[in-house]
Amino acid sequence: MSEVQDYQSRLSDPASRKFETLSYLPALTAEQIRQQVAYIVSKGWNPAVEHTEPENAFGNYWYMWKLPMFGETDVDTILKEAEACHKANPHNHVRIVGYDNFKQSQGTSLVVYRGKTV
Repeated sequence: MSEVQDYQSRLSDPASRKFETLSYLPALTAEQIRQQVAYIVSKGWNPAVEHTEPENAFGNYWYMWKLPMFGETDVDTILKEAEACHKANPHNHVRIVGYDNFKQSQGTSLVVYRGKTV
């Protein structure tokens, strides 16, 4: 008999919703987020910052914060843009996306700030 772990993610509870693989893990520390951004850079992916309201987080469309940071390799610059987006939109979820030029798709994305649910 196998055990199934219930992650307590409910549509009726916006605070419990999961967005991507990393959201099923305990909250990432600042250093772990930094390592994930460094991975995006190491893959040669173009980083971008996106945000959306918690109630719209399951939609396909998130607002882009500025343009993607084509060719940006400085992890601190990427993290500062995510923080600036969060400060400008404190009630929104903010994620960092790594766009893969060759596959013409997202290589990865991770939510770095969760918005406050009203």
